[in-house]
Order: sequence, then C-alpha cells, then structure tokens
Amino acid sequence: QVQLVESGGGLVQAGGSLRLACAASTNIFSISTMGWYRQAPGKEREFVATITSRSITNYADSVKGRFTISRDNANKMVYLQMNSLKPEDTGVYYCNFRMDWRNCWGRGTQVTVSS
Repeated sequence: QVQLVESGGGLVQAGGSLRLACAASTNIFSISTMGWYRQAPGKEREFVATITSRSITNYADSVKGRFTISRDNANKMVYLQMNSLKPEDTGVYYCNFRMDWRNCWGRGTQVTVSS
C-alpha cells in the first residue's frame, strides 16, 4: 500500500501562487506516474497534471501555462507549483500514484482562491 501525504494548500487571493507537495512512502516511486487531481464543491474530481517516471508532463487545458508539476525521486516527492491562481482553481487537490495495477490517492489538501 502506497501512502501519499499532501501539504501546501491554503487561502490565497486571485493572481497569487501556492506550491503543493506530496510525500510518497514507497520504494517504487521512481518508476511511477504521479499526478494531481482536484475536486471543487459539487463537482466531479478532475485531472490537473501528471508526470511520468521519465518526467514527461501533461496538463489540463485549464491550467496550462500557470501550473508546473515536478518530481524529486531521491526524496519521493512530487510538487505542483500554481501561479496566477483563479477562483475557479478552488478545490481539494489530491495526489495520485500509478504503477501497473496500483492506483493510490492521498487525502487531499484544500486550496481556496478568493476573488
């Protein structure tokens, strides 16, 4: 079982920045695909960004050019740098781990962007 712990959420004004972090407890972190997803109140969880074991990144159109996902394999961390935040970025952000049949989620961290 892979455990994921997110941190870095909070309240920020529109136009501001936050950096989310996710710590993973697994020895197979370096060969996994890591991702960030978010869920706004009353909405389905949605894709934000992923980064493969070779650091190939993919972003939702809504965050392209504003968010950057990165990983630190030595420390088993994945990050999401969020700039130019908008009120519609508000939600709970979840870290995701995928490798083979494994698909694990953290408990999430709240991001609130005020207008």
